Amino acid sequence: MGAPAGTATATVTRWSRLFVATGVGFFVAWHLAALAGYPRSATVVLGVNGFVLHVVFGKAYALIPSYFARELAVPTAAVLHLPLAALGTVGAFLGAAGVGPAVLEAAGLTLWLGGCLVFVGVLGWTISDNPTGDETGTGSANAERRPIDRIANAAVPFVLAYLLAGSSLALVGVLGLEGGFPAFVPAGPGVTHLLAAGTAALLVFAVGFRLLPRLLVVSPSRPLVVTVLATGVMGPALLAADLHGDWLFRAGATLQATALAGFGTAYGDMFRRSDRPRVGGRTVLVAAAFAVLAALLGLSFALGPALGSGAAAFDAHYRLAVGGFLGLTIVGVTYYFYPPGIATSRFVDDRTAGAAAAALAVGLVLEACGLLLGAGGSGTLLALAVPLGRTLSTVGAVMYATVVGTVFLERGLT
Repeated sequence: MGAPAGTATATVTRWSRLFVATGVGFFVAWHLAALAGYPRSATVVLGVNGFVLHVVFGKAYALIPSYFARELAVPTAAVLHLPLAALGTVGAFLGAAGVGPAVLEAAGLTLWLGGCLVFVGVLGWTISDNPTGDETGTGSANAERRPIDRIANAAVPFVLAYLLAGSSLALVGVLGLEGGFPAFVPAGPGVTHLLAAGTAALLVFAVGFRLLPRLLVVSPSRPLVVTVLATGVMGPALLAADLHGDWLFRAGATLQATALAGFGTAYGDMFRRSDRPRVGGRTVLVAAAFAVLAALLGLSFALGPALGSGAAAFDAHYRLAVGGFLGLTIVGVTYYFYPPGIATSRFVDDRTAGAAAAALAVGLVLEACGLLLGAGGSGTLLALAVPLGRTLSTVGAVMYATVVGTVFLERGLT
């Protein structure tokens, strides 16, 4: 027999918040690692797996079943998933960073894949009789939203597929088994795109087009929703299969840039029409601008002229996409779920939350400018842009963690 409904809901809520809290901790660790100068191959694990996907997992357990008019099949799934994901992330980072034995990376990615199998298995079981999301759980008061809700739901199975593919191929690459696969099977940065663009960004699009219109009390443009989700489904696969290659890469970059720019445009339009300006909404608006910046920079790599060259330009793209678009979207949405204004501490309020978001945004812009314009040069202000930007972003991350942590401490985890 299943757990009583109230107990099951409390369990899902508690572990959803624990996932979010863990992700916020990884957010601070990611910025600290970047500030310390760890290579992109190591810091990307903290940014994508540690921060973005931990928060995604937590909110997905809480939101996706209801978006498919279902209840989570195994309410205690996150109890097993969280330690696998967290320990897997730590192991993968330490191995990639060269801290400790090399086997740590393989062990970490094995644990990570195990956690992903739990996540995909439980959500897949939950929506197995409604896989395309035709049943949306949308109430009669929001009946006009059902067509867009159905379109958004249809992207979720692709999110789960990208997660399994990216996590499996990451382990294959570390074990040195990629030679047994066809040439179009991605490795390295291609795998990162499966997780960051295929899993995280696509879920932001899908859940975002259900959640954000309700928070802003407006309706999105249906043509933009269709465009963003269609291109967001196809783009990551083509990017990963032919990263920095020929026509497939150019096609994938064009599709992904269209999805990012379309999402930014759609959100900007909704925000303009909304009469509910809040710190969370303004933060997501900044994230939408970063989506456009990341799209333009990525598109320049594929179609030219490149807005920068070499590893520094790729670092800038990765930080703008993961920290700017995905990161600030998550920051803004968490401000809605865990409002800073309810904190009783006089040091935590909407102004603190806004200052944290501003520090993150300005820091990322400074860092990107330094990387793209050649901050490695000496004797110029640009030489200070990267360390100054990373320092400011780290301060913003600590402030954000303080805001969310204070709300959690005061409200509890249930």
